[in-house]
Amino acid sequence: MDIDALLPRARTPRHYLDLVADPRIDQDGLHTLARSPYSFVQLAVAEDIRTNAATLTELLAGEFDQWNRNHLLRLVAQHPQADRGVLLKALQETEALLRQAGTRPYGAAIALASRQELEPHEIRRLKYLPGASRRMRRGVERALARRP
Repeated sequence: MDIDALLPRARTPRHYLDLVADPRIDQDGLHTLARSPYSFVQLAVAEDIRTNAATLTELLAGEFDQWNRNHLLRLVAQHPQADRGVLLKALQETEALLRQAGTRPYGAAIALASRQELEPHEIRRLKYLPGASRRMRRGVERALARRP
């Protein structure tokens, strides 16, 4: 569906955000909204349960500030439509952030540890990176232990 047909003539960023939750929006519409210049719209697309793996992958390639990047990684790691490929990209990005000073993608690391699609050894390597905190390491181990 063409998102322009669903938006009013005089548009504000809020209209784009409201459109993410509109039940008339299909996968193409969500994919278009993922390219929005507004990070809060992109994060809303990442949080929407209807968003598919291809759109999640595109979101991971986008530009975000540190706070929003960490939030996006956690949302993608928790997303029910994220397949192994998407989760591996999120894992790779989380690993890269943990190698940088001052970044804290701890929520993403813990969320990734709870995903069955990833092997425990793939997750455990995050614990040994320079940016890993004691709390994150414990959270990763707890999430791995809760897996069936």
